[in-house]
Amino acid sequence: MPTPPDPTPWDFALEQVPDGEDLIGVGADLSLPTLFEAYSTGVFPMGIGEHGSEPIGWWSPDPRGILRLGELKVSRSLRKSAAHFEVRVDTVFAEVVRACGDPDREGRWITPVIAEAYVALHRAGWAHSVEVWREDRLVGGLYGVAIGGLFAGESMFHRERDASKVALLGLHELLAADGDARRVIDVQWRTDHLATLGVREVPRGDYLELLRVALTAPLPAGWA
Repeated sequence: MPTPPDPTPWDFALEQVPDGEDLIGVGADLSLPTLFEAYSTGVFPMGIGEHGSEPIGWWSPDPRGILRLGELKVSRSLRKSAAHFEVRVDTVFAEVVRACGDPDREGRWITPVIAEAYVALHRAGWAHSVEVWREDRLVGGLYGVAIGGLFAGESMFHRERDASKVALLGLHELLAADGDARRVIDVQWRTDHLATLGVREVPRGDYLELLRVALTAPLPAGWA
């Protein structure tokens, strides 16, 4: 079980944030205590400059995109694709982050500063990667932050068709393995693509209640 960090001096309380306002603050830092407190409160960082550059914005989307365990939509074709890949966990975390932050990707936002912060979070036991391999070649994956029963997904990538979907399937299976229904996957914002996989939107207040319950659950066995 990773050790919770010391408190951060920054306050991420959301009581005064208006409904429908996604950006709740600018500044702070990306230290381990700050990131841990932010995710525990329902907040995450993303730069508001070009391609995710500084200054760092702190976000709590309203509505929030979530995937509840048992609601992942797995098509027959995805099951068939999954049989041709191998799913691994936490073997090349930094490489997954680099792939997600590829400067050639449209809409990129993962800067070297962001990548460094999450690698540090991974070393402390709070960030994890789910990787998709074919014949010892990394072809897809995702990474995010795991605290209790929360998995806050940050980004995913694919180099072969369906590889990122297989990563999400692998994540879902990992979180659901012991049947603890308190767990939830946070995807930040719902997209049309994610909606086809079962992601839905909930108001921020509902998300914060789901988060409160999720944080009472243990980490999945493989990450504890």
